[in-house]
Amino acid sequence: MKATNARYWVVVFALALAMIRYIQRVAISQAIVPISLELNLSKAEQGMILGAFGLSYALFEIPMGLLGDKLGVRWVLSQLVLAWSAFLALHGAVWNLTSLWIARFLFGAGEAGCFPNLTRMLSAWLPVSERVKAQAVMWAFGRWGGALAPPVAYLAIYHLGWRWGFVALACLGVTWVAFFLPWFRNDPAEHKSVNAAELKLLESSRKLVLHDHGMPWYRLLLQRDIGFLGLQYFFFSYTWYFYVTWLPTWLQQARGLTALESAGYAMLPLAAGGCGSIISGFLPLSIPRKWVAICGFTATAVLICIIPNVPGVVLPMALMALASLCSDLTMPISWNTCVEIGKQYTATVSSTMNMLGNFAGFVGPVVFGFILQSTGNNWSIVMYTMAAAALGSALCWFFIEPDRDRA
Repeated sequence: MKATNARYWVVVFALALAMIRYIQRVAISQAIVPISLELNLSKAEQGMILGAFGLSYALFEIPMGLLGDKLGVRWVLSQLVLAWSAFLALHGAVWNLTSLWIARFLFGAGEAGCFPNLTRMLSAWLPVSERVKAQAVMWAFGRWGGALAPPVAYLAIYHLGWRWGFVALACLGVTWVAFFLPWFRNDPAEHKSVNAAELKLLESSRKLVLHDHGMPWYRLLLQRDIGFLGLQYFFFSYTWYFYVTWLPTWLQQARGLTALESAGYAMLPLAAGGCGSIISGFLPLSIPRKWVAICGFTATAVLICIIPNVPGVVLPMALMALASLCSDLTMPISWNTCVEIGKQYTATVSSTMNMLGNFAGFVGPVVFGFILQSTGNNWSIVMYTMAAAALGSALCWFFIEPDRDRA
């Protein structure tokens, strides 16, 4: 009997949500300039707004991951997508700094459960041989969705204004749920489109993720690998959040571009990062993943250090895109390590790593804003701190063993 291919539809749903989620998340980087003009926000206040997402995203990671592990991906993920889409639409109704910060905070809380639950979903629905590749492609599509966000957000803001633009982008999430909820099942064995041959392919994956392996979730979180995974993800995110928050502002205010021109250039780091995930996911298994990560982050640090000393726009953005590609080589490696450690608590372990990492989503944008305000817009200092963070990530990988057999 030939195996059916229902599992590939799960991949399609994951890729679609990864793109939608990043488009919705990154749109603020294009909207922050007109928002700050209308609401009269200073650089420090803009940093607070851009950091609110990262703060709630980090705080709610573990609760949202635990919900997915305990209640199942189907119900939890559907409710989360509807909730964060509603909070995104509320961005269009804000009237001052406080209301915008609250809307942004709630939006981040909703999105916190996305990738941990997608990771659990893919881990149950894909055989081991396909899992890392699927993670790589999912992260690539997420990055490419983020790359599309600047021009998409610019068009929405240009035609609808920033208030109604957020409402329009929120509709993408509602549409995804309308297709996902009727089709998906937590256990492939319960899906009518999965035949016996395909179910046999998924036997080891279902056993890994859906069965009790006897260790409490909180003991898993005390393992050394989880601590260093979270720390390297914190440093990684500190650098990466510049691309999705302050980059358009840098292009407009430091390099003299228009809003439309900056939207085009702001696509490059995320587009290149997606390519890095693809490259990493399809590397031969004989190449040690630890050294892929160490070399990738070291190259990122060197490239970012060069950017402040390079005039113009094209070459600095090429360097930034290459830096993003190098650091994103680690994405499938990090998330697959969470699966191998977490097993039935995959969503909890991956959300722990993501929580620790995405505290930088709060710290980075806020620190960048205060640096700019206190130094008279010295962007070089901002980028040197980004390079230092990339070196911190490289050092962490000396203490992580992604290739270790954890069976």
